[in-house]
Amino acid sequence: MSSGKKIATDSGIEIRQLYDQPVKMEERPGEYPFTRGVQPDMYRGKLWTMRQYAGFSTAEESNQRYHYLLSQGVSGLSVAFDLPTQIGYDSDHPLADGEVGKVGVAIDSIEDMETLFKGIRLEDVSTSMTINASGFILLAFYTALAKKQGADLKKISGTIQNDILKEYAARGTYIYPPKPSMRIITDIFEWCGKEVPKWNTISISGYHIREAGSTAVQEIAFTLANGKAYVKAALEKGLDINVFGKRLSFFFNAHNNLFEEVAKFRAARRMWSRIMKDLGATDPKAMMLRFHTQTGGSTLTAQQPYNNISRVTIQTLAAVLGGTQSLHTNGFDEALSLPTEQAAAIALRTQQIVAFESGAPDTVDPLAGSFFVETLTNEVESAAWQLMEKIDAMGGSVSAIEQGFIQDEIARSAYEYQRQIESGEKIIVGVNRFQNEENTSIPLLKIDDSVQQVQVAKLKAFKQRRDTQQVSAALAKLRDHAVSGQNLMPAVLEAVELHCSLGEIADELRAVFGEYK
Repeated sequence: MSSGKKIATDSGIEIRQLYDQPVKMEERPGEYPFTRGVQPDMYRGKLWTMRQYAGFSTAEESNQRYHYLLSQGVSGLSVAFDLPTQIGYDSDHPLADGEVGKVGVAIDSIEDMETLFKGIRLEDVSTSMTINASGFILLAFYTALAKKQGADLKKISGTIQNDILKEYAARGTYIYPPKPSMRIITDIFEWCGKEVPKWNTISISGYHIREAGSTAVQEIAFTLANGKAYVKAALEKGLDINVFGKRLSFFFNAHNNLFEEVAKFRAARRMWSRIMKDLGATDPKAMMLRFHTQTGGSTLTAQQPYNNISRVTIQTLAAVLGGTQSLHTNGFDEALSLPTEQAAAIALRTQQIVAFESGAPDTVDPLAGSFFVETLTNEVESAAWQLMEKIDAMGGSVSAIEQGFIQDEIARSAYEYQRQIESGEKIIVGVNRFQNEENTSIPLLKIDDSVQQVQVAKLKAFKQRRDTQQVSAALAKLRDHAVSGQNLMPAVLEAVELHCSLGEIADELRAVFGEYK
Protein backbone atom coordinates (compact mmCIF):
# COMPACT_ATOMS: atom_id res chain seq x y z
CA MET A 1 0.00 0.00 0.00
CA SER A 2 1.38 3.43 -0.95
CA SER A 3 2.40 5.80 1.84
CA GLY A 4 1.32 8.78 -0.29
CA LYS A 5 4.81 10.23 -0.13
CA LYS A 6 6.12 11.50 -3.46
CA ILE A 7 9.35 9.90 -4.64
CA ALA A 8 11.39 11.60 -7.35
CA THR A 9 14.65 11.23 -9.26
CA ASP A 10 17.58 13.52 -8.46
CA SER A 11 16.31 15.81 -11.24
CA GLY A 12 12.92 16.09 -9.54
CA ILE A 13 11.00 13.86 -11.97
CA GLU A 14 8.27 12.11 -9.99
CA ILE A 15 8.47 8.31 -9.93
CA ARG A 16 5.16 6.47 -10.03
CA GLN A 17 4.62 3.33 -7.98
CA LEU A 18 3.89 1.24 -11.08
CA TYR A 19 4.57 1.65 -14.80
CA ASP A 20 2.24 -0.59 -16.73
CA GLN A 21 1.52 1.20 -19.98
CA PRO A 22 2.47 -0.55 -23.22
CA VAL A 23 5.64 0.76 -24.88
CA LYS A 24 6.32 1.12 -28.60
CA MET A 25 9.59 -0.58 -29.54
CA GLU A 26 9.89 0.57 -33.15
CA GLU A 27 13.35 2.18 -32.81
CA ARG A 28 16.23 -0.05 -33.87
CA PRO A 29 19.77 0.04 -32.40
CA GLY A 30 22.30 1.60 -34.75
CA GLU A 31 19.62 3.62 -36.54
CA TYR A 32 18.28 7.17 -36.18
CA PRO A 33 17.43 8.45 -33.56
CA PHE A 34 19.86 6.06 -31.81
CA THR A 35 17.90 5.82 -28.54
CA ARG A 36 18.90 2.16 -28.26
CA GLY A 37 22.57 2.61 -29.12
CA VAL A 38 24.86 3.75 -31.91
CA GLN A 39 25.85 0.25 -33.08
CA PRO A 40 23.42 -2.47 -34.21
CA ASP A 41 25.20 -5.11 -32.11
CA MET A 42 26.68 -2.79 -29.44
CA TYR A 43 29.03 -4.72 -27.11
CA ARG A 44 28.53 -8.08 -28.83
CA GLY A 45 30.64 -6.63 -31.63
CA LYS A 46 33.12 -4.58 -29.59
CA LEU A 47 33.29 -3.79 -25.90
CA TRP A 48 33.55 -0.22 -24.72
CA THR A 49 37.10 1.17 -24.47
CA MET A 50 38.33 0.70 -20.90
CA ARG A 51 40.27 3.80 -19.93
CA GLN A 52 41.94 4.79 -16.68
CA TYR A 53 42.40 8.51 -16.15
CA ALA A 54 45.96 8.98 -14.91
CA GLY A 55 48.56 11.68 -14.73
CA PHE A 56 50.53 13.04 -11.79
CA SER A 57 53.93 14.37 -10.81
CA THR A 58 56.44 14.23 -13.67
CA ALA A 59 56.13 12.70 -17.13
CA GLU A 60 58.49 9.91 -16.00
CA GLU A 61 56.21 8.83 -13.12
CA SER A 62 53.04 9.05 -15.21
CA ASN A 63 54.71 6.97 -17.93
CA GLN A 64 55.32 4.20 -15.38
CA ARG A 65 51.62 4.24 -14.43
CA TYR A 66 50.59 4.05 -18.11
CA HIS A 67 52.77 0.98 -18.69
CA TYR A 68 51.26 -0.62 -15.58
CA LEU A 69 47.70 0.10 -16.73
CA LEU A 70 48.39 -1.23 -20.24
CA SER A 71 49.81 -4.40 -18.70
CA GLN A 72 46.60 -4.79 -16.67
CA GLY A 73 44.31 -4.65 -19.69
CA VAL A 74 43.28 -1.03 -20.31
CA SER A 75 42.49 -0.45 -23.98
CA GLY A 76 42.92 3.32 -24.00
CA LEU A 77 44.91 5.92 -22.08
CA SER A 78 43.39 9.02 -20.52
CA VAL A 79 45.74 11.84 -19.50
CA ALA A 80 45.23 14.20 -16.57
CA PHE A 81 47.27 17.42 -16.69
CA ASP A 82 48.24 19.67 -13.80
CA LEU A 83 46.59 23.07 -13.38
CA PRO A 84 49.47 25.17 -14.79
CA THR A 85 49.41 23.07 -17.98
CA GLN A 86 45.62 23.43 -18.19
CA ILE A 87 45.77 27.22 -18.10
CA GLY A 88 48.84 27.67 -20.29
CA TYR A 89 51.63 28.35 -17.79
CA ASP A 90 55.04 26.72 -17.78
CA SER A 91 56.18 25.14 -14.52
CA ASP A 92 58.54 28.07 -13.80
CA HIS A 93 55.74 30.68 -13.92
CA PRO A 94 55.00 32.38 -10.56
CA LEU A 95 51.32 31.35 -10.82
CA ALA A 96 52.39 27.70 -11.13
CA ASP A 97 54.04 27.74 -7.72
CA GLY A 98 52.71 24.96 -5.50
CA GLU A 99 50.60 23.35 -8.25
CA VAL A 100 53.17 21.61 -10.45
CA GLY A 101 52.33 17.91 -10.85
CA LYS A 102 49.64 17.99 -8.16
CA VAL A 103 46.34 17.17 -9.89
CA GLY A 104 47.89 15.86 -13.09
CA VAL A 105 51.14 15.62 -14.99
CA ALA A 106 53.19 18.72 -15.86
CA ILE A 107 53.82 19.07 -19.60
CA ASP A 108 55.90 22.08 -20.66
CA SER A 109 57.50 20.90 -23.89
CA ILE A 110 57.70 18.35 -26.68
CA GLU A 111 60.39 16.59 -24.62
CA ASP A 112 57.95 16.13 -21.73
CA MET A 113 55.39 14.64 -24.13
CA GLU A 114 58.06 12.29 -25.50
CA THR A 115 58.87 11.13 -21.95
CA LEU A 116 55.17 10.73 -21.09
CA PHE A 117 54.71 8.19 -23.91
CA LYS A 118 58.15 6.59 -23.83
CA GLY A 119 57.86 2.98 -24.99
CA ILE A 120 54.27 3.48 -26.23
CA ARG A 121 53.54 3.53 -29.95
CA LEU A 122 50.90 6.20 -30.56
CA GLU A 123 49.56 4.24 -33.54
CA ASP A 124 48.73 1.38 -31.16
CA VAL A 125 46.74 3.24 -28.48
CA SER A 126 43.78 5.57 -28.31
CA THR A 127 44.57 8.54 -26.07
CA SER A 128 42.07 10.87 -24.45
CA MET A 129 43.39 14.15 -23.05
CA THR A 130 41.35 16.14 -20.55
CA ILE A 131 42.52 19.55 -21.65
CA ASN A 132 40.56 22.58 -22.82
CA ALA A 133 42.00 26.09 -23.02
CA SER A 134 45.47 24.80 -23.95
CA GLY A 135 44.15 21.70 -25.74
CA PHE A 136 45.37 22.88 -29.14
CA ILE A 137 48.95 23.02 -27.82
CA LEU A 138 48.79 19.53 -26.29
CA LEU A 139 47.33 18.21 -29.55
CA ALA A 140 50.31 19.76 -31.37
CA PHE A 141 52.75 18.12 -28.91
CA TYR A 142 51.04 14.75 -29.46
CA THR A 143 51.03 15.13 -33.25
CA ALA A 144 54.67 16.21 -33.29
CA LEU A 145 55.58 13.15 -31.22
CA ALA A 146 53.62 10.86 -33.56
CA LYS A 147 55.53 12.31 -36.51
CA LYS A 148 58.80 11.76 -34.63
CA GLN A 149 57.81 8.12 -34.08
CA GLY A 150 57.19 7.75 -37.81
CA ALA A 151 53.48 7.15 -37.28
CA ASP A 152 50.89 7.52 -40.02
CA LEU A 153 48.88 10.53 -38.83
CA LYS A 154 45.84 9.13 -40.64
CA LYS A 155 45.87 6.26 -38.10
CA ILE A 156 46.33 8.30 -34.91
CA SER A 157 43.21 8.14 -32.76
CA GLY A 158 42.11 9.81 -29.57
CA THR A 159 40.31 12.82 -28.19
CA ILE A 160 41.05 16.22 -26.74
CA GLN A 161 38.32 17.55 -24.50
CA ASN A 162 38.59 21.05 -26.03
CA ASP A 163 35.24 22.17 -24.53
CA ILE A 164 35.75 25.76 -23.41
CA LEU A 165 32.11 26.73 -22.85
CA LYS A 166 31.73 24.44 -19.85
CA GLU A 167 34.90 26.01 -18.42
CA TYR A 168 33.18 29.40 -18.33
CA ALA A 169 30.02 27.83 -16.89
CA ALA A 170 31.28 25.29 -14.38
CA ARG A 171 35.00 24.68 -14.06
CA GLY A 172 37.15 27.78 -14.57
CA THR A 173 40.27 26.66 -16.46
CA TYR A 174 39.92 29.13 -19.33
CA ILE A 175 42.51 31.47 -20.85
CA TYR A 176 41.08 33.51 -23.70
CA PRO A 177 37.69 35.25 -24.11
CA PRO A 178 34.84 33.26 -25.71
CA LYS A 179 35.16 34.58 -29.28
CA PRO A 180 38.85 33.71 -29.87
CA SER A 181 38.37 30.48 -27.91
CA MET A 182 35.61 29.44 -30.30
CA ARG A 183 37.86 30.36 -33.22
CA ILE A 184 40.62 28.07 -31.89
CA ILE A 185 38.12 25.22 -31.60
CA THR A 186 36.90 25.58 -35.17
CA ASP A 187 40.52 25.84 -36.36
CA ILE A 188 41.09 22.45 -34.71
CA PHE A 189 38.00 21.02 -36.42
CA GLU A 190 39.26 22.19 -39.81
CA TRP A 191 42.89 21.13 -39.34
CA CYS A 192 42.15 17.68 -37.89
CA GLY A 193 39.73 16.93 -40.71
CA LYS A 194 42.68 17.19 -43.11
CA GLU A 195 45.65 16.03 -41.04
CA VAL A 196 44.43 13.60 -38.33
CA PRO A 197 40.99 12.48 -39.55
CA LYS A 198 40.50 9.75 -36.90
CA TRP A 199 41.00 12.21 -34.04
CA ASN A 200 37.93 13.27 -32.06
CA THR A 201 38.29 17.04 -32.15
CA ILE A 202 36.15 17.81 -29.12
CA SER A 203 34.65 15.98 -26.18
CA ILE A 204 31.69 18.11 -25.22
CA SER A 205 31.60 17.67 -21.50
CA GLY A 206 28.68 17.31 -19.16
CA TYR A 207 30.96 15.69 -16.60
CA HIS A 208 32.19 18.91 -15.01
CA ILE A 209 28.73 20.47 -15.19
CA ARG A 210 27.48 17.56 -13.09
CA GLU A 211 30.48 17.75 -10.75
CA ALA A 212 29.63 21.41 -10.14
CA GLY A 213 26.23 20.38 -8.82
CA SER A 214 23.82 20.09 -11.75
CA THR A 215 21.06 17.51 -12.03
CA ALA A 216 21.04 14.79 -14.69
CA VAL A 217 18.55 16.80 -16.76
CA GLN A 218 20.67 19.95 -16.55
CA GLU A 219 23.78 17.95 -17.43
CA ILE A 220 22.44 16.87 -20.82
CA ALA A 221 20.54 20.11 -21.53
CA PHE A 222 23.56 22.35 -20.94
CA THR A 223 25.98 19.95 -22.64
CA LEU A 224 23.87 19.58 -25.79
CA ALA A 225 23.30 23.34 -25.87
CA ASN A 226 27.08 23.81 -25.81
CA GLY A 227 27.44 21.22 -28.55
CA LYS A 228 24.91 23.07 -30.65
CA ALA A 229 26.95 26.28 -30.23
CA TYR A 230 30.12 24.54 -31.45
CA VAL A 231 28.32 23.12 -34.48
CA LYS A 232 26.90 26.53 -35.39
CA ALA A 233 30.37 28.11 -35.07
CA ALA A 234 31.81 25.46 -37.40
CA LEU A 235 28.99 25.99 -39.91
CA GLU A 236 29.65 29.74 -39.87
CA LYS A 237 33.29 28.96 -40.73
CA GLY A 238 32.03 27.04 -43.78
CA LEU A 239 32.86 23.53 -42.54
CA ASP A 240 30.86 20.50 -43.67
CA ILE A 241 28.60 19.20 -40.86
CA ASN A 242 28.73 15.70 -42.34
CA VAL A 243 32.53 15.72 -42.00
CA PHE A 244 33.23 17.42 -38.66
CA GLY A 245 30.03 16.02 -37.15
CA LYS A 246 31.52 12.51 -37.21
CA ARG A 247 34.44 13.63 -35.04
CA LEU A 248 32.38 15.18 -32.24
CA SER A 249 32.17 13.17 -29.05
CA PHE A 250 30.67 13.73 -25.61
CA PHE A 251 31.75 13.14 -22.03
CA PHE A 252 29.14 12.38 -19.38
CA ASN A 253 29.03 11.64 -15.68
CA ALA A 254 27.55 8.48 -14.16
CA HIS A 255 25.92 8.89 -10.75
CA ASN A 256 24.20 6.47 -8.39
CA ASN A 257 20.56 6.81 -9.48
CA LEU A 258 20.82 3.84 -11.83
CA PHE A 259 17.60 4.20 -13.82
CA GLU A 260 17.75 7.98 -14.22
CA GLU A 261 21.32 7.72 -15.47
CA VAL A 262 20.39 5.08 -18.06
CA ALA A 263 17.42 7.21 -19.16
CA LYS A 264 19.73 10.24 -19.39
CA PHE A 265 22.12 8.51 -21.78
CA ARG A 266 19.28 7.20 -23.97
CA ALA A 267 17.56 10.61 -24.06
CA ALA A 268 20.82 12.42 -24.91
CA ARG A 269 21.39 10.23 -27.97
CA ARG A 270 17.88 10.85 -29.24
CA MET A 271 18.09 14.61 -28.66
CA TRP A 272 21.49 15.03 -30.33
CA SER A 273 20.40 13.16 -33.46
CA ARG A 274 17.46 15.54 -33.81
CA ILE A 275 19.65 18.62 -33.19
CA MET A 276 22.15 17.56 -35.86
CA LYS A 277 19.41 16.69 -38.35
CA ASP A 278 17.79 20.09 -37.82
CA LEU A 279 21.18 21.77 -38.39
CA GLY A 280 21.54 20.05 -41.76
CA ALA A 281 23.32 16.73 -41.14
CA THR A 282 22.31 13.98 -43.56
CA ASP A 283 24.97 11.35 -42.79
CA PRO A 284 23.74 9.12 -39.92
CA LYS A 285 27.27 8.96 -38.47
CA ALA A 286 27.22 12.74 -38.09
CA MET A 287 24.01 12.46 -36.07
CA MET A 288 25.32 9.84 -33.64
CA LEU A 289 26.05 10.89 -30.08
CA ARG A 290 29.13 8.88 -29.10
CA PHE A 291 30.23 9.38 -25.52
CA HIS A 292 32.83 8.62 -22.90
CA THR A 293 31.68 8.19 -19.31
CA GLN A 294 33.46 8.71 -16.02
CA THR A 295 32.02 7.58 -12.73
CA GLY A 296 30.97 10.45 -10.46
CA GLY A 297 33.86 11.99 -8.56
CA SER A 298 31.54 14.14 -6.48
CA THR A 299 29.67 11.03 -5.27
CA LEU A 300 32.77 9.62 -3.58
CA THR A 301 33.02 10.05 0.18
CA ALA A 302 36.02 10.44 2.46
CA GLN A 303 33.97 8.69 5.16
CA GLN A 304 33.98 4.88 4.87
CA PRO A 305 35.91 5.10 1.57
CA TYR A 306 35.54 1.40 0.76
CA ASN A 307 31.83 2.11 0.18
CA ASN A 308 32.98 3.93 -2.94
CA ILE A 309 33.77 0.59 -4.61
CA SER A 310 30.04 -0.23 -4.49
CA ARG A 311 29.14 3.24 -5.77
CA VAL A 312 31.55 2.93 -8.70
CA THR A 313 30.10 -0.50 -9.53
CA ILE A 314 26.56 0.90 -9.75
CA GLN A 315 27.80 3.78 -11.87
CA THR A 316 29.70 1.39 -14.16
CA LEU A 317 26.48 -0.56 -14.72
CA ALA A 318 24.61 2.68 -15.48
CA ALA A 319 27.16 3.61 -18.16
CA VAL A 320 27.15 0.14 -19.73
CA LEU A 321 23.36 -0.30 -19.62
CA GLY A 322 23.12 3.21 -21.11
CA GLY A 323 25.42 2.35 -24.04
CA THR A 324 28.70 4.21 -23.43
CA GLN A 325 31.55 3.98 -25.96
CA SER A 326 34.34 4.29 -23.39
CA LEU A 327 34.55 4.36 -19.61
CA HIS A 328 36.82 5.45 -16.78
CA THR A 329 36.13 4.14 -13.29
CA ASN A 330 37.30 6.18 -10.30
CA GLY A 331 39.51 4.84 -7.53
CA PHE A 332 37.80 4.34 -4.16
CA ASP A 333 40.37 6.66 -2.51
CA GLU A 334 39.85 9.70 -4.76
CA ALA A 335 37.97 11.69 -2.11
CA LEU A 336 41.25 11.60 -0.18
CA SER A 337 44.01 11.81 -2.80
CA LEU A 338 45.01 10.90 -6.33
CA PRO A 339 44.36 7.16 -6.80
CA THR A 340 47.03 4.74 -5.69
CA GLU A 341 48.07 1.92 -8.00
CA GLN A 342 45.96 -0.51 -5.94
CA ALA A 343 42.85 1.70 -6.17
CA ALA A 344 43.33 2.14 -9.93
CA ALA A 345 43.60 -1.65 -10.34
CA ILE A 346 40.36 -2.26 -8.38
CA ALA A 347 38.61 0.37 -10.52
CA LEU A 348 39.77 -1.32 -13.72
CA ARG A 349 38.79 -4.76 -12.40
CA THR A 350 35.28 -3.37 -11.77
CA GLN A 351 34.92 -2.67 -15.50
CA GLN A 352 36.36 -6.05 -16.43
CA ILE A 353 33.99 -7.93 -14.08
CA VAL A 354 31.00 -6.11 -15.59
CA ALA A 355 32.34 -6.82 -19.09
CA PHE A 356 33.20 -10.49 -18.70
CA GLU A 357 31.14 -11.80 -15.76
CA SER A 358 27.89 -9.85 -15.43
CA GLY A 359 26.22 -10.63 -18.77
CA ALA A 360 25.28 -6.94 -19.16
CA PRO A 361 27.00 -6.62 -22.58
CA ASP A 362 25.30 -9.68 -24.05
CA THR A 363 22.29 -7.87 -25.48
CA VAL A 364 21.70 -4.44 -27.01
CA ASP A 365 19.96 -1.89 -24.74
CA PRO A 366 19.19 -4.44 -21.98
CA LEU A 367 16.62 -2.24 -20.21
CA ALA A 368 14.67 -1.47 -23.39
CA GLY A 369 10.98 -2.16 -23.04
CA SER A 370 10.93 -1.52 -19.31
CA PHE A 371 7.87 0.64 -18.81
CA PHE A 372 9.78 2.60 -16.17
CA VAL A 373 12.94 3.16 -18.23
CA GLU A 374 11.07 4.05 -21.42
CA THR A 375 8.81 6.52 -19.58
CA LEU A 376 11.72 8.02 -17.67
CA THR A 377 13.68 8.43 -20.90
CA ASN A 378 10.79 10.42 -22.35
CA GLU A 379 10.44 12.54 -19.20
CA VAL A 380 14.17 13.31 -18.96
CA GLU A 381 14.14 14.29 -22.64
CA SER A 382 11.09 16.54 -22.22
CA ALA A 383 12.59 18.35 -19.22
CA ALA A 384 15.92 18.81 -21.03
CA TRP A 385 14.21 20.26 -24.13
CA GLN A 386 12.44 22.81 -21.92
CA LEU A 387 15.79 24.00 -20.56
CA MET A 388 17.34 24.12 -24.04
CA GLU A 389 14.44 26.21 -25.30
CA LYS A 390 15.20 28.78 -22.58
CA ILE A 391 18.84 28.85 -23.69
CA ASP A 392 17.87 29.22 -27.35
CA ALA A 393 15.59 32.14 -26.41
CA MET A 394 18.62 33.86 -24.84
CA GLY A 395 20.60 33.48 -28.05
CA GLY A 396 22.38 30.19 -27.34
CA SER A 397 24.93 28.90 -24.86
CA VAL A 398 27.49 31.68 -25.16
CA SER A 399 24.86 34.31 -24.41
CA ALA A 400 23.32 32.20 -21.61
CA ILE A 401 26.74 31.86 -19.99
CA GLU A 402 27.46 35.58 -20.38
CA GLN A 403 24.12 36.32 -18.66
CA GLY A 404 24.96 33.87 -15.85
CA PHE A 405 21.87 31.73 -16.48
CA ILE A 406 23.64 28.35 -16.68
CA GLN A 407 25.88 29.12 -13.71
CA ASP A 408 22.88 30.19 -11.59
CA GLU A 409 20.90 27.06 -12.49
CA ILE A 410 23.81 24.81 -11.50
CA ALA A 411 24.34 26.73 -8.25
CA ARG A 412 20.67 26.39 -7.30
CA SER A 413 20.74 22.65 -7.88
CA ALA A 414 23.98 22.23 -5.92
CA TYR A 415 22.50 24.18 -3.00
CA GLU A 416 19.31 22.10 -3.00
CA TYR A 417 21.26 18.83 -3.10
CA GLN A 418 23.40 19.89 -0.13
CA ARG A 419 20.31 21.05 1.76
CA GLN A 420 18.72 17.63 1.30
CA ILE A 421 21.83 15.91 2.63
CA GLU A 422 22.04 18.17 5.69
CA SER A 423 18.34 17.76 6.46
CA GLY A 424 18.55 13.99 6.07
CA GLU A 425 16.05 13.90 3.19
CA LYS A 426 18.77 12.37 1.03
CA ILE A 427 20.71 9.51 2.59
CA ILE A 428 24.43 9.21 1.93
CA VAL A 429 25.62 5.98 3.52
CA GLY A 430 28.39 6.61 6.01
CA VAL A 431 27.96 10.39 5.85
CA ASN A 432 24.54 11.29 7.29
CA ARG A 433 23.33 7.75 8.06
CA PHE A 434 24.99 4.52 9.19
CA GLN A 435 28.10 6.28 10.48
CA ASN A 436 30.64 4.48 12.61
CA GLU A 437 33.92 5.16 14.34
CA GLU A 438 36.54 4.81 11.64
CA ASN A 439 40.06 3.58 12.10
CA THR A 440 40.72 2.46 8.53
CA SER A 441 44.22 3.33 7.44
CA ILE A 442 44.34 3.80 3.68
CA PRO A 443 47.67 4.48 1.93
CA LEU A 444 47.52 7.77 0.05
CA LEU A 445 49.41 8.96 -3.01
CA LYS A 446 51.18 12.19 -2.09
CA ILE A 447 53.00 14.42 -4.57
CA ASP A 448 56.19 15.83 -3.08
CA ASP A 449 56.94 19.53 -3.55
CA SER A 450 60.33 18.57 -4.98
CA VAL A 451 58.49 17.66 -8.22
CA GLN A 452 58.32 21.37 -9.04
CA GLN A 453 62.07 21.78 -8.63
CA VAL A 454 62.72 18.79 -10.90
CA GLN A 455 60.32 20.06 -13.56
CA VAL A 456 61.71 23.61 -13.50
CA ALA A 457 65.25 22.26 -13.86
CA LYS A 458 64.18 20.16 -16.87
CA LEU A 459 62.51 23.19 -18.46
CA LYS A 460 65.59 25.35 -17.92
CA ALA A 461 67.85 22.76 -19.56
CA PHE A 462 65.38 22.38 -22.45
CA LYS A 463 65.42 26.13 -23.13
CA GLN A 464 69.22 26.29 -22.98
CA ARG A 465 69.62 23.61 -25.67
CA ARG A 466 67.35 25.15 -28.31
CA ASP A 467 67.93 27.67 -31.10
CA THR A 468 66.52 30.94 -29.74
CA GLN A 469 66.32 32.54 -33.18
CA GLN A 470 64.13 29.70 -34.45
CA VAL A 471 61.93 30.04 -31.35
CA SER A 472 61.50 33.78 -31.90
CA ALA A 473 60.67 33.28 -35.58
CA ALA A 474 58.12 30.54 -34.77
CA LEU A 475 56.38 32.72 -32.17
CA ALA A 476 56.29 35.67 -34.60
CA LYS A 477 54.69 33.43 -37.23
CA LEU A 478 52.12 32.27 -34.68
CA ARG A 479 51.25 35.88 -33.87
CA ASP A 480 50.84 36.65 -37.59
CA HIS A 481 48.41 33.73 -37.96
CA ALA A 482 46.46 34.91 -34.93
CA VAL A 483 46.15 38.48 -36.22
CA SER A 484 45.43 37.57 -39.86
CA GLY A 485 42.78 34.96 -39.06
CA GLN A 486 44.67 32.07 -40.66
CA ASN A 487 44.25 28.62 -39.15
CA LEU A 488 46.45 28.55 -36.04
CA MET A 489 47.25 24.83 -35.95
CA PRO A 490 50.05 24.69 -38.59
CA ALA A 491 51.88 27.52 -36.81
CA VAL A 492 51.38 25.91 -33.39
CA LEU A 493 52.69 22.57 -34.65
CA GLU A 494 55.74 24.27 -36.15
CA ALA A 495 56.33 26.14 -32.89
CA VAL A 496 56.36 22.99 -30.74
CA GLU A 497 58.64 21.20 -33.24
CA LEU A 498 61.06 24.14 -32.97
CA HIS A 499 60.99 23.75 -29.16
CA CYS A 500 58.71 26.57 -28.09
CA SER A 501 57.25 25.79 -24.68
CA LEU A 502 53.56 25.54 -23.83
CA GLY A 503 53.67 28.76 -21.82
CA GLU A 504 55.41 30.70 -24.59
CA ILE A 505 52.79 29.68 -27.15
CA ALA A 506 49.91 30.48 -24.78
CA ASP A 507 51.47 33.85 -23.88
CA GLU A 508 51.95 34.81 -27.53
CA LEU A 509 48.21 34.36 -28.05
CA ARG A 510 47.40 36.12 -24.76
CA ALA A 511 49.09 39.17 -26.25
CA VAL A 512 46.75 39.03 -29.26
CA PHE A 513 43.47 37.75 -27.78
CA GLY A 514 43.68 38.98 -24.18
CA GLU A 515 42.52 36.99 -21.16
CA TYR A 516 39.00 36.26 -19.97
CA LYS A 517 38.31 37.73 -16.54
